[in-house]
Order: sequence, then C-alpha cells, then structure tokens
Amino acid sequence: MDLQPSPSGRSSTVGRISSFSVADSGGQTLSSVLNNPHAGKLEASWGWWSVAPPEFAPLTSTKAACDLTRSDFQSYVSSISDSYYRFEDIRNHTTKEQTLDVDNIGEALVACLREVPALYFKEDFALEDGGTFRAACPFTDVSENIMLQEKLSHYLDVVELHLVKEISLRSNSFFEAQGQLQDLNVKIVEGCNRIRDLKETIRLVDTDLVDSARQIQELNATRTNLLALQHKLKLILSVNQALSALKLLVASSECAGALDIIDDLQHLLDGDELSGLHCFRHLRDHVVTSIDSINSILSAEFMRASIHDKGDKDSVILLKAKARASISLNGEDVGVNLDEEETTNFRDRLLPLIIGLLRTAKLPFVLRTYHDTLTADMKTAIKTAVAELLPVLVGQPPESDMGAEHTVDADGGGLSLASKLRSLSSGSFVQLLAAIFKIVQAHLVRAAEVKRAIEWVMCNLDGHYAADSVAAAIALGAMVAESSQESNGQGGALPLSASLRSTSKVLSSPGKGSDAISPSNLSKNFRADVLRENAEAVFAACDAAHGRWAKLLGVRALLHPKLRLQDFLSIYNITQEFITSTEKVGGRLGYSIRGTLQSQAKSFVDFQHESRMTKIRAVLDQETWVEVDVPDEFQAIVSSLFDSEAIVSGSKDNAESNMTESYSNEGSQVGSVAQNEPTDSSNTTAVNAAQGKAEVIERKKSDAVTSSQSNNSNAIRGKNATQTLEYGGVSYHMVNCGLILLKMLSEYIDMNHLLPALSLEVVHRVVEILKFFNTRTCQLVLGAGAMQVSGLKSITSKHLALASQVISFIYAIIPELRQILFLKVPEPRKSLLLSEFDRVAQDYKVHRDEIHTKLVQIMRERLLVHLRGLPQIVESWNRPEDADPQPSQFARSLTKEVGFLQRVLSRTLHEVDVQAIFRQVVVIFHSQISDAFSRLEIGTPQAKDRLHRDVTHILGCIRSLPSDNSNNSATPNWGQLDEFLAQRFGAEAS
Repeated sequence: MDLQPSPSGRSSTVGRISSFSVADSGGQTLSSVLNNPHAGKLEASWGWWSVAPPEFAPLTSTKAACDLTRSDFQSYVSSISDSYYRFEDIRNHTTKEQTLDVDNIGEALVACLREVPALYFKEDFALEDGGTFRAACPFTDVSENIMLQEKLSHYLDVVELHLVKEISLRSNSFFEAQGQLQDLNVKIVEGCNRIRDLKETIRLVDTDLVDSARQIQELNATRTNLLALQHKLKLILSVNQALSALKLLVASSECAGALDIIDDLQHLLDGDELSGLHCFRHLRDHVVTSIDSINSILSAEFMRASIHDKGDKDSVILLKAKARASISLNGEDVGVNLDEEETTNFRDRLLPLIIGLLRTAKLPFVLRTYHDTLTADMKTAIKTAVAELLPVLVGQPPESDMGAEHTVDADGGGLSLASKLRSLSSGSFVQLLAAIFKIVQAHLVRAAEVKRAIEWVMCNLDGHYAADSVAAAIALGAMVAESSQESNGQGGALPLSASLRSTSKVLSSPGKGSDAISPSNLSKNFRADVLRENAEAVFAACDAAHGRWAKLLGVRALLHPKLRLQDFLSIYNITQEFITSTEKVGGRLGYSIRGTLQSQAKSFVDFQHESRMTKIRAVLDQETWVEVDVPDEFQAIVSSLFDSEAIVSGSKDNAESNMTESYSNEGSQVGSVAQNEPTDSSNTTAVNAAQGKAEVIERKKSDAVTSSQSNNSNAIRGKNATQTLEYGGVSYHMVNCGLILLKMLSEYIDMNHLLPALSLEVVHRVVEILKFFNTRTCQLVLGAGAMQVSGLKSITSKHLALASQVISFIYAIIPELRQILFLKVPEPRKSLLLSEFDRVAQDYKVHRDEIHTKLVQIMRERLLVHLRGLPQIVESWNRPEDADPQPSQFARSLTKEVGFLQRVLSRTLHEVDVQAIFRQVVVIFHSQISDAFSRLEIGTPQAKDRLHRDVTHILGCIRSLPSDNSNNSATPNWGQLDEFLAQRFGAEAS
C-alpha cells in the first residue's frame, strides 16, 4: 500500500482483530490483516484520511416556503464546498485504484518470471542434483559466492514483493468470503440452539399428550387386524367348501352349478382377497382344470346328443334296403323327420349344454369339433352302407340288357369294391343310391335340427325362461373370446381364468375402449361366429355326402354313358333329387357333385351322339334307297313330338306327358304305380316315375325301329304300316335311313326334355347329325357314292325322288324341331343356335333343289342322246313312202321315257315338285326339239308327213305333262315347238 497508516490506526486494528475467535483468526498473518480492504468500513479508527464533519447549526428560514430561492442556500453550499470536493477526490481515487488493481491481477507474477531465471521455477528444481547445483551456483571463489548470495537474496525479495502485491490484489475476495463464513457460523450456532429447544418441547408433549393416544391407536389396529384375520379364515373356509363342492359337481357332471362356483372363485382370484395366502397358491390351476373338465363333459354330451343318439335309423334303413333288394319290391320307408314333441325335447336337451359352452366361450370350438365329427360320421355311414348292401345287390340277377356286361359270381367274391360297384346293374346301383340317400337324409335331418336348435337358442329365445341366462352367457363368452384373441395376438395363449380376469378389467374400465369393442358389438360378433360355425358344420356334412356320392358316380363313369336313356335317367334323377335335398339343408350349392353329374351327363350325351353318328353312317352306307312302309309307331312319334308340341310348346310338363301318353297305355300304368308310392318316399317315387316314362318311350321307339328295319320294298303291307308318313297334312315316302334319323331325332328330343341342363349340348348334336345326314345323302345320291358303298348299279330317278322326299321331310320338320329343342335353351344362346338351324335348313332346301335340278338334267341328257340319232332317222324319211302310220322311233322312245319319269315322280314326289320339274323339262323340250327340227332338211312330202307326225306325237306328250300353266295359254305347255308346227304346217295343222 502506498499510504502508511498512523500508529493509532494500527493499534485500533490490532485490538479489533484480537476480538475474533482463535478459529477465525489463527490462520491470518500481519500482511493479510493490513491488506483488508474493508477495514475502514468495519471501524472508523483508521482515521488518517478521514475529515471530521463540521458542526452545522439548524437553519432557520425567515421567509415563507413558497418564497425560497437558490440564493437562500448559498451560505450553506459555500461552507461545505471544500469538504465535498475532498470527498469526491478520495472516492474517485479509490475507484480508480480498484479498477487498476483488477486489471493488473497476474502482471506481478509475469514480471517476477521475467526478473528471476526460469531455472528456479522448474518443477524438478533440486540443488542436490549436480547439474542443477552447478547451473544455480557457478562460483569459483569467495567473492563470487558473496555476489551469488546477494543475487539470490535479490531474487527472494523480488518474489516476495510480487507475491505481496498479488495478495493485496486478491484480498478483497478473500476477506469477503471470510465475512460470509463468520455469518454462517453465527447462524449455525443459533440453529443448534433452536433444535435443542424443540427437542425438549417435543419430549414434554410426548410425555403429557401423545403416549395415551398412541396406545389407543395401537389397540384399534390390533382389533382391525383380528377382524381381518377372522374374515380371511371365513374366506378360506368358504373357498375350501367351494372347492369340495366343485369336485363333487364336476364328478356328477352338474356343469351349471360347477360353472356358478367357478364364477365365484374367479371373482375372488381377480380381486386381492386371496393374495398372499400360500394355501391357495394352486387355486387358479384347480379352477382351470375344472373348467377343462367341464368343457370336456359339455363337449362329449353335445356330441352324444347331436350325433350318436340318433338311434339305429341307419340299421333300419339298411335292413329295409336289403329286404327291398332281395324281393325287388318297394316297402315303407323309414321316417327320418322329427315330430314336434321330439323337436321340443331335443331343444330342451341341448339348451343347458349350449348355455354352458357359451359361458366358457367354447361353443365355437365345440362346433368346429362337431364339424369334423359330423363329416367323419357321414363318410363312415355311407361307407358302411356300401359295404353291407354291395354283397346283396351284386348277388341279384342282372338285367336283360346289362347281363352280358355284368356277369359275376353270386357273392361277388374276388372283386374289389370298385369292381363290385361296376358290376352292378343300373337298377341295383339306383337301389344302392336310394339307400345311401335315405341314410344321408337321416343324418342331415339330425344335423339340421341341431342347427335350428342353436339358432333358436342364439336368436329366438324372447319370452323364454332361459332368455336372460342365454344373454348373460353370450355376453360373458364374447368377452372371454375377445380376451383370448388379444392374448393370442400378443404371442401367447392364456387360460380361461386369465381370459376372465382380462374380461373383468375390460368391463371395469369404460371409456378406455372404443365402440368397436363395446359389449354389444362383442356379443354380436360372438353370436355371428357361433352361427357361422353352426352353418359351416351342416354344409360340411352335405359336402362330405356330395363327395362320397360323386365318388360312387366316378367309379362307374365309364359305364354310365353306355346306358340306355331310362337307365341313365334313373341315376340322373335320383342324383338331382339328392343334390336338391342336401343343398336345401346345407344352404349352399354343391359345386363338386353338380360338376360330376354335369360331366357324366355330357359324357352320356357325347357317347349317345357318337353311337348314333356311327349308326347313321352305317345305315346310310347300307341304304339301297328303296321305299319302305312306315309303321304306325313312327307316325305316332311324329304326331306326339311335333303336333302335340306345337299346341303346348309353352309348357314342358304337358309336352312330356303328351309324349308319354301317345305311345300306349303302359305309360299311364307306370304313372299310376308311381302315384301309389308312399308319400314319404318322394325320391323313390320321382325316380320310378321318370324311369317308367323313359322305359315306355324307349320300348315304343325300339319296336318302331325294329319294324322299320324288317320292312323293305318287297315287304307285305299290313294293317300296322302305311305307305307314307304324314306330317302337316303332307305325305312323304320314306326310306330306311329316313326312319332311323326320325327315331334318333325323337331320342334327342327326349334327352333334351329329360336332361334340361344339357339342352345346349343336345341342340349342337342335333345340328351336327342333321348336317352329316344331309352331306352324306348328297354324296351317296347326287355324288353317286351309293354305287360304290351300297352296290347300286346306277342312280335312277326313283332313287333321286326318294332322296328328295326324305330331304323334304327333314326340311319340313326343322322349324318344329327347333321350337321343341329351344324350350330348354337359355335365352342368351338362342340367337347363335337360331342361325345354325337356319343354315341347316337352307342346306336341306338347296339339296332338295339340286335333286330336282338333277332330275331335269337327266331328262335333258336323254333328250340330247335321242337328238344325236335324229339325222339318221330323218334320212330314212326320204325313202319311198312307208305304210307304217306310227311316229318314228325317236318320238316314241322320247315320249316313253318322259312318261316313265312322269309316273315315277308323280307317285313319289309332291305335285308341286313334279310341276316344277316338268315345267323345266317342257321348256327344254320346246327349245331343243324345235331347234333340232329347224335344222333338218326336209325335201320330200313323205319326210314332211313323218316330221308332222313326230311333232304332233311329241306335242301330245308335252301337253299331257303336269304343268302350272305359267304362260296363261289356252293350250297346256305351249312353247316353241307349237310355233314351229304352225310355221311349217300352218295354223290348221297346229
């Protein structure tokens, strides 16, 4: 410090410092005390720079307050101005020093480092080290040693001086911290005293007030603990009794009471009442085990009631089927439907089982198990029926038409199951299918009743005594199922107890979930899940039955196309009845069995078509084109197929009944037999009726074909045959191939009526066979192919006329044939098929016109042949007069051939066709003969008379030919030859 304090100031400071405690001032030195910047602030004994304030007398104002001015204070300002200026100088000087001192902190040490060598500031400085000692003390004599000592003393003074300066610069912060420590020490002492006082006060309060109240509180806590212990003991007793009762109820299969106890135990487990009780650590496992046992009991009882307690209906059905197969008679069928009382009892039996399964949320799972069991039971029942009925049916004598293909041992020994099925006749196979139908129907009736009972419980219990129980069970089961799904979604499966606990948490925390998981939505979803599984089980049973039935059909897939129509129809109809019945129960379409049946029906149509194509091809190749008599059966076919259908074309049932009744009284007999069947055997009745009708149709048509094949041109016409076939008021002369084609077309119509699903296929086959018949007939007759394949020596006008009649008949029935076949064709496909039929009809018309043109061409060729020999005949006319008045050989031969053609065509063709043909023949005759006669050179009267005679003879023949008199002339068939006669021989001669 630059200022030197006075002795009085130093002694005062020392006296102040000595008043401090030893702990506070023991560590201080004189330099630190002297450098305290706050010494003047603490005590005013350092007074060497202080100035005593002057004594001021109180000012007395002689003026009023409102009259004071600055000049009134001038004397006061003058008296204190010197002291104030000194005060300002001192304050400014102090502020400047403080600022300089703060800015110069650390500069003293830097200056010290500049003055003192760096050697003395090294961290490893040690004089005992030889190198360090030589560097620090490089003296050689005493004088240098003295100088080194002075230098070291100077270095020491420099360091001490700069250290003191640095300490003085930092003394402000030091003494400020020291003051804060002193204040803290005082506060700590005061706090300890207050704590001591508080402890004493608390001791007194505890002694006087708290001890008695605390004793009362402890006694009350003891009482509460004893009551809780008593409650726990009662709870343990009740839980123990509940477990015992639960075991007894589970053992006695009282599932409803057991579930009530489980609900109570579950609520205890979900709460905290049993927590910490070591004796009930396995209680949750016991509950889960009991629930599993109850589920097993309910599931087994449900399966027993739904499937296994249906009685011995299968055995009764098999016994009836065996008896029916052995005596070949229709007995009474086994009733498979439940009456009202049985239905009520069955529902009452299922109701508690369903409620129990709903409460445990196991009904969907049990229904899935029921799904599998019902399917397996259905398959086993069908397999058993086939195994038991096959030996009986195989032992039956085969039918007459199938005997050659199915001759086996009486017991069917040595054959596999498929071989036995294939060895059955169609009737025996239908009996097997009917028995299987009854068994399947019995199973499905039971399954449908289970389905209706579950739907009744789930949806239609309004007003029932168990409605509330079912609603509560559905709600609980829905919550349990939802909790189980959530636990499965998190990667683990929880037992039912955990699911119930999670359910209670969901129910107890409304507002945290959304509407999607509300109880009402969960109940709806759970109910929908149960109903879906319920419907799936019945549909699966139907699907299993469809699969087994389809397998039975598939084993005989190669045989069915070869059956007769009535045999295949019996199988087709019973299968359709089976499909309709099972689909009605299952509620869905059986696509697999429908596909199998459709495939076999299509194969049947294809095979029948191929066989008929082969047959018609062989018949055409063997056709000699000779007119045959038409048996009455063929006329009946035409009348029933076309005339009746034209009247009732809008009603397929009337058409079929008219077609059947028109053959004979046998159809009505079959119908009466079908009507006398028992009312509960609808499938057997339908099969028998359809089979009887088809048999009548087939038998009559077979007789007709046999009769037609036995007739030929030399056959004796009896009362059961006519010469022509009547249709639409027009008679047609027929040949054998035409009758065969008519019979085939009637068979196609039968297939179209009896197999409506394949109507489109049948129509295509009819179009194909019509095209083939037309094309092949053209090749054989117009193309003269019959001369190679049938051995005909030539194709005569008679052959052409008969071919024209057959083609004309087919052309005439095509519109009615199209109308009949299109009754079953879907509307979208009719337009395409109409164009096909129109093209076929056009082809037949063109074919008929070509035949007529061929007849005209034959006559023209014959005319040309005769005209080529006319010059030689004319040469003989110039000879001497001949006494023969007859026309020439040319005229006689030509008119003879024309007359023969006229007789042939008039007996065979229609009058209109004959007129059209001979109109062209007349035109050709007029033009060709007149031209030929015009070119002749007639030089003698004899030749002119002969020419006149021939022309007159030929004109007589021409005028006698059939004509439609198209030229409106008074003379029939007037033409160029008449004009030639008038020119040569005058009007009188003509």
